[in-house]
Amino acid sequence: MDYYKRIEKIINEQNGTLLSLDLDKNKIPRTYLSMLVAEGKIEKIGRGVYVLPDLLEDEMYIMQKKYPKLIYSHETALFLHELSDRTPFEYSATVPSGYKVVSNISERFKIYYIKKDLHLMGVIEGKTSFGNTIRIYNVERTICDILRSRNRIDIQIFTDALKRVVNKKQLDYALLMEYARKLDVEKILNTYMEVLL
Repeated sequence: MDYYKRIEKIINEQNGTLLSLDLDKNKIPRTYLSMLVAEGKIEKIGRGVYVLPDLLEDEMYIMQKKYPKLIYSHETALFLHELSDRTPFEYSATVPSGYKVVSNISERFKIYYIKKDLHLMGVIEGKTSFGNTIRIYNVERTICDILRSRNRIDIQIFTDALKRVVNKKQLDYALLMEYARKLDVEKILNTYMEVLL
């Protein structure tokens, strides 16, 4: 398969988005990026980020591809799990403690830190509004995260999410309690659950 066809395949799989990292991973020379831009087949929208002409960028997908330790959490995860109607003003993401967050993330994201051994607990795949696959925390982990960070989250979003999650049929209470123990919010969770149930 020639390089153009391989690039076209990558773009189609990623719903119109192409990163220079994708070419490196697939051993395609980066000169093809310049050629495709010159031909008007793709547009450069940021450092190492290209999209099909007239296409909006999928920022959530692009940022996670560039910074794979970033996992969508808190308000962003609530929205993706349909536990909040409010579209987040800024994306919330969790990274392991000690991870250096570059300025272009810290300016546009609300960053939370967690111990390295707890960072991947509860990670699942989700979809952006563009249909690209991203990594987010599951519902149980998200609830524990908002309890841990309740002082940094709008109280209305917080209480609405808790009310909705109680009505969610697929909530795994055993898993929720396990995460609550590991994240040291078991007592607070029990208090809220007593009020809501």
